[in-house]
Amino acid sequence: MKRWLLLLAVLFSIPVYIAPAKADDDKKAHLFATLPNGVRFPEGITANPATRDIFVSTLDFGPNANKLLRFSKNGQLLAQRDFGATPLLGLAFRGGNVYIANLGTGQIQRVPANFNPATPVQAVANLPHIGSPGSRTEGNPDTSSDTITFGSTGMPAPNGMVFDKAGNLYVSDSFQGAIFRIDNATSCAIPCPVTTVKHDPLLATAGFPPFGANGVALSSDESTLFIANTGDDRVLRLDLSTNGLSVFTESINGADGLAFDSRGRLWVAANQNDEIVALNTNGRVVARVGEFEGLRRDGSPDGLLFPASILILGDEMFVTNAALPLTPAVGDEPEEDITRWTVSRIRLPHLDK
Repeated sequence: MKRWLLLLAVLFSIPVYIAPAKADDDKKAHLFATLPNGVRFPEGITANPATRDIFVSTLDFGPNANKLLRFSKNGQLLAQRDFGATPLLGLAFRGGNVYIANLGTGQIQRVPANFNPATPVQAVANLPHIGSPGSRTEGNPDTSSDTITFGSTGMPAPNGMVFDKAGNLYVSDSFQGAIFRIDNATSCAIPCPVTTVKHDPLLATAGFPPFGANGVALSSDESTLFIANTGDDRVLRLDLSTNGLSVFTESINGADGLAFDSRGRLWVAANQNDEIVALNTNGRVVARVGEFEGLRRDGSPDGLLFPASILILGDEMFVTNAALPLTPAVGDEPEEDITRWTVSRIRLPHLDK
């Protein structure tokens, strides 16, 4: 059409205005898949790179059963596996299996990628009970300081997971304020031994939402593990050679899932801001994509609503919209109006930043 308009303009000297493509369209979150009716609160996400099948877990505290879902690369539901009352968090893929952070059992589990409703689930490892990470001191603008003391937690809370190239699996624990590692997670003798990599007050939170260490991502050289602390609105940096833990960036409202793209940008799901932000190597925000644009007619969110986890495949990012109502007040959150839950797809902006 544009070529014909330009030809007419040349032949008949007609002034023609051709509107440029909207840059904002590249930042929009488009619908990838809708969860089956009655399946709520999508949380974890991973993929089989060979088939581009996408796996999604749910974080439902009842009465609906939790599920592990498998979607095709086109968003068609291929299979679902019932996990009952136990809420699920992060997912990871390795060696033909989907690894599952089971919050309800405190375990890392796995199931073959081609699972069906009756496929057995294997318990890979039990996270240890290590208790409170202690206390930390936070400074105030007036030079005073506050001490935050974390009480003893009654349960492990496996959440984010990431494999290194050698097949070791790093796992965050949101309640105990810890990072664990399962060496040779694909081949170790079950139940696999679990190593405590870091147990630190910076990995715990007294904030909101009440999840400390959450999403995790490894730098390309695997020297650094980046960790989202959701309640503290921070992304932390753990030097794996020295075991030194520090704050990488602040004020990411509800920092949740993490993922690196091929350009080295670290993408963070800001679940309380309904957006995904990209950080450069200095921890500076260099891009923002997605937003909540209201409800669709079927009761699903248009755009992002409580984005929880991120998956990057090539030039595309897939995001679970947990749409999880958390505040006790009634009528103050759009999440309360959701009746169908979704996974979004966003094209990564190609910005040299």
